[in-house]
Amino acid sequence: MARFEGQHVVVTGGGGGIGGATCKRFAGEGARVTVLDKQLGAAQAVADAIAAAGGQAQAVACDITDRASVDAAVQQAEQWAAIDVLVNNAGWDVFKPFTKTTELEWQQLIAINLVGALHMHHAVLPRMAERKAGRVVNIASDAARVGSSGEAVYAACKGGLVALSKTLAREHARHNITVNVVCPGPADTALFASYKEGAGNPDKLLDAFTRAIPLGRIGQPEDLPGAILFFASSDAAYVTGQVISVSGGLTMAG
Repeated sequence: MARFEGQHVVVTGGGGGIGGATCKRFAGEGARVTVLDKQLGAAQAVADAIAAAGGQAQAVACDITDRASVDAAVQQAEQWAAIDVLVNNAGWDVFKPFTKTTELEWQQLIAINLVGALHMHHAVLPRMAERKAGRVVNIASDAARVGSSGEAVYAACKGGLVALSKTLAREHARHNITVNVVCPGPADTALFASYKEGAGNPDKLLDAFTRAIPLGRIGQPEDLPGAILFFASSDAAYVTGQVISVSGGLTMAG
């Protein structure tokens, strides 16, 4: 039997690079996958690719900053099946020194990177607790663990997500729900492309990162699902409240 046969996995930001790779990997291991994304077209493209490969997936539009949208999306997802695994992957960033950022940018960053995750947890955890089973994997960032120039508010949000995850892991252990965190380093995604452009000299920045990473390359979206699926699997049944970096060794936080 495939590792996630019979399980229903929901992935936010599922239409993006890391989210799409994660959805496809779960489907390849037998899961039903609900691909949540604000951009329904992007979510549908991932769901179609999964179906073409013989997997099961549905695309659902969801703006995680809007609680009504979250509740509607979760209700739609659960019409298919109860949610066994939630992956909070959606995120957004703006790359500027903190003193150059605006309050409007802070609000957008907090809404997407922290409040959105609060909405998803608040909507899904009671359902998991009632069934006394569930896995939550939150995608934060190594910026939360070691800081990152030009990402002050983003790092603050992701640091908050790490702290939230540890607290929820304690609160819901009695419900047989685990909550863990994966922290990507630089990865070849649309978000990293924006980061490079914000630096003013993308080629120089890319070269600097590549030389700084012990494994000698920028991460690819396909580098992340292995850690995510581990935390979601029965192999991690006795693992909760933990944080792992997937960064090619760029950060080695204790």
